[in-house]
This record gives sequence, structure tokens and C-alpha cells, in this order.
Amino acid sequence: QVQLVESGGGLVQPGGSLRLSCAASGRIISIYVMGWYRQAPGKQREFVGCITSGGRTTYTDSVKGRFTISRDNAKHMVYLQMNSLKPEDTAVYYCNAFPDWGCWGQGTQVTVSS
Repeated sequence: QVQLVESGGGLVQPGGSLRLSCAASGRIISIYVMGWYRQAPGKQREFVGCITSGGRTTYTDSVKGRFTISRDNAKHMVYLQMNSLKPEDTAVYYCNAFPDWGCWGQGTQVTVSS
């Protein structure tokens, strides 16, 4: 069974940066489109962006130009570099396949606040 472990979240001031990591085990993720998602308090989980096995990326409009997804297939890792963070980016961030596999990790909390 696939396991997804997100890390790298924390408290950051507006305008700051964070790099999230996602470690996958139990499944060879290199053949899958992998995505990042987030869930803000009181809201449904939403799609942030995704990356194909070949490295092509797609992002939701609200993060375009600020967030960058990358992957290291050899290490079974997916990353989310977040720059110019805004308070509205505050959420729990998750990685998963796109479309998702239905099972989710614990996520990592990102809080953007002064």
C-alpha cells in the first residue's frame, strides 16, 4: 500500500518561502502524475498543482508564478517550493497522485502570518 509523508511546513511571514517535501513508498511514483493539494480551515481540499513523470507542471491560478513543483523519481520524492507566500496560502498541504489514489497522508501545516 502506498504511503505518502509530507514535511517542511511551518510558520512563515507574508512574503516568505517554504519548501515542502513528499516521500512516497509502496508504489513506484515515477510513472504517475503527482500533485500537491491543500485544505484551509473550513474549506474543502483543493488542487494546487501537479507534475508529469517528464517534469511538465500545471498550477492553479492562485499560485502561478509563486509555487514550483519538482520531483526526483530516483528518490521517490516530490517537492513544492513556495515563494511570496500570502496569508491565504495557510492550509494543510498534501501530496498525492493526480487524480488522487484515495488514501492521504497526514499533510504538513503551512501558516502564513505576521
